[in-house]
Amino acid sequence: MCANERLVNMGFTEKKWKPGIHMCLIYNDESERRRVVGKFLEAGLLSGEKVDYFYDARSCEEVKAWLGDIGVKVHGESERQQIRVSAAKEIYCPEGIFSPEKMISLLKAHYTKTLAEGYPGARLTGEMEWALKGIPGSEQLVRYEDMVNDALKTHPITGMCQYDAKRFDGETLFKILKVHPYMVANGQIVQNPYFAGSYELNQNG
Repeated sequence: MCANERLVNMGFTEKKWKPGIHMCLIYNDESERRRVVGKFLEAGLLSGEKVDYFYDARSCEEVKAWLGDIGVKVHGESERQQIRVSAAKEIYCPEGIFSPEKMISLLKAHYTKTLAEGYPGARLTGEMEWALKGIPGSEQLVRYEDMVNDALKTHPITGMCQYDAKRFDGETLFKILKVHPYMVANGQIVQNPYFAGSYELNQNG
């Protein structure tokens, strides 16, 4: 079965989805974030997918300890590189500058390599607080999130972007909502009613 024909288990919801879902998790409750993200990662591992977690607000040790507490064997899985826990800034802005175009190229290359390695698909989730630290180029975050939608049409990585509602202001979060086709609400994945379809619409709206 081709990657775009199979359905993937998200872990925290019974419904299965096609690969390439681009969703945002805007959260206030840390325990709920851990539950949703933990099950999302665990389901990816159980499905045999390549899994990535990008941390920022939390340390690598905190993330690995938390995942270990809920039964996700990060250390053991890391030996065969099915799951990787990486610093978000090293992924999004390895040279100290954020380039949406370079990040999109990285995502596409990652997906191609994942399939070449024999995995059925890839999923990732990242803490997005890195964008609040004044890194050059981080003002292009919304445009980047919109570019992800096009990239996932041909390179269907299943992705969840984590936004802390206590850290991001309301205006930014509304813009973020407008470029994510799906959102996590009340523990379910729903089509985002605020999705505007393009960065240009977001700018004008």
